Amino acid sequence: MNSINRLSFLPLVLMSAALFLLTGLQSIGSAQTPTVRRFQEQRFVPQEGANRFYYDRKGVPNWERDAKFPEDVFTFVRIRYNSLDGERGKWRTDYPDSDLNMSFRLQQLTSLKVNPDPIVLELTNPKLFDYPFVYFCEPGGGFGRDGRGGGGLNFSPEEAKAFRRYLDNGGFAMFDDFWGELEWQNYYDEIKKVFPDREPEEIPLDHPIFNCVYKLKEKPQVPSINAAIQGKPYGITWEREDARDVHYKGIFDDKRRLMVIACHNTDLGDGWEREGENEWYFHEFSEKKAYPMGINIIFYAMTH
Repeated sequence: MNSINRLSFLPLVLMSAALFLLTGLQSIGSAQTPTVRRFQEQRFVPQEGANRFYYDRKGVPNWERDAKFPEDVFTFVRIRYNSLDGERGKWRTDYPDSDLNMSFRLQQLTSLKVNPDPIVLELTNPKLFDYPFVYFCEPGGGFGRDGRGGGGLNFSPEEAKAFRRYLDNGGFAMFDDFWGELEWQNYYDEIKKVFPDREPEEIPLDHPIFNCVYKLKEKPQVPSINAAIQGKPYGITWEREDARDVHYKGIFDDKRRLMVIACHNTDLGDGWEREGENEWYFHEFSEKKAYPMGINIIFYAMTH
């Protein structure tokens, strides 16, 4: 295969499973930080060919990269995808809080060297191939009960082609925070532009992605913080009636390597974003579900 088409993440691939030694989930609670931010406060500035946002970290600790190996780090990459309604796209939901907090927790809880500055890229950016893991938020577009909605995935032919090449050459994509059948249908229609020859499959609980770092006894369902608080008296963790059951569906290559995970009827990103706003939500969802599942997914992506 032409080397120019392959992902350039050799330093990350060389990191073994031992680099993910954890100090324990208790460390999340002991280092909990306030993370109340608003997306509107940020300004968008392109830099060095990548779409990047500048923001006030608002309490999320910063750290220095190793001066000798400044690029040998894991970088959390969010995809700015083409949307059904253009600039109002849902791709930016939970940004930058979830990306900052997830990066910090990886740096804090594992031995993985992490970039303190998550970035935003478009699928057609050549820099995409420098990063083995990418994250999509709200690919379904946020349909309401009346069936109306927008802002979800709408891959252009160029995006679909670039994304397929990225995944075929070793990349991994996580889709998160979409609920119900209409939002699933939008995701499905768009991912079929990328993989007309493959179908999403339900990932069984005994798959390594649920057991590789944290051994999860169930597939975690994480509601948004407001939905969680409203549903607390009733034990409800879903955000709509047609989204009671959580699903983690994957797309595999010919060698059964998992290339794509779709986290449907759950919102792991809100568990990362809102960890500092409500103690009960933090302990019930961020600590027990959102971070363990997120760390498992990233670990699996980096070691397969």
